[in-house]
Amino acid sequence: MQLGALVPLGDIGGEPSVVRDYAQAVEAMGYDFLEAPDHVLGVNAASRADWDMSRNTSKDLFHDPFVLFGFLAGCTRKLGFSTGVLILPQRQTVLVAKQAASLDVLCGGRFRLGIGVGWNEVEFVGLNENFRNRGRRSEEQVQVMQALWKQDHVTFNGRYHTIDDAGINPRPPSGHVPIWFGGHHDATLPRIAKWGDGWMPNAYPPDHTALEVIGKLHALTRAEGREPAAIGIEVWTSCGTGTPADWRKEVAFWKSAGASHICLTTTFNRRHHHRITGHAAADHLAALRAYRDAVADAL
Repeated sequence: MQLGALVPLGDIGGEPSVVRDYAQAVEAMGYDFLEAPDHVLGVNAASRADWDMSRNTSKDLFHDPFVLFGFLAGCTRKLGFSTGVLILPQRQTVLVAKQAASLDVLCGGRFRLGIGVGWNEVEFVGLNENFRNRGRRSEEQVQVMQALWKQDHVTFNGRYHTIDDAGINPRPPSGHVPIWFGGHHDATLPRIAKWGDGWMPNAYPPDHTALEVIGKLHALTRAEGREPAAIGIEVWTSCGTGTPADWRKEVAFWKSAGASHICLTTTFNRRHHHRITGHAAADHLAALRAYRDAVADAL
């Protein structure tokens, strides 16, 4: 399995030297990839008395992932990058295809495009996109992007997109940018089975519920004429609680379940995940070092 880490921008800040030093330290430790979340707009919680404060607000820092990874590509040598996840249907499809292709070229193919459909209607309104059809529209978005990456020129007449014999340049040298779906909606697994390179769930603890849903994904993948081994699975884990022995046990579970990637988050504090107590960059890096030391030979 590959081991990655979610960049804790909300704790450490987003200054150039901070994110550069953090990424270089993660790479030096032996982590395989760095993952970044995505939000364009955050609400002013002071004007929304009923706002769920476990959700993000305007006080939470999110760098644009393409800009962040474009910067870090020049500061690292082999560290992979992944969005976790980019909210695809609040963006123009062709522009995302162009941005992803450019990043793929500039980082030497080290990028995975993790996508999701989002939950915050405020962002969709602000970006002039339809919140109500975001799931259905995302299916067509994936098909449009995959065509643009593969073909010099594309003609596409769909429900939401029209392209008249045009293409992007540059295109990824492989003709492909890996698309990994996030989310746990009933429609997510069929989409992965048809078009995805991987799945990025974070809702399932290491138990039978995870095994059952992974089995369902495998069955759907076979029904689409694809091999389950072609679909990667990235799970999230945390180290805010437990012992090194507990962490190793969890890694062993996910490996036996067929996970290909595991992402350590030091700030996520929902469901069965628990953040670390510290907030400084040194606290996060110490947690990453302790976790990798504990699980490296079990990956």
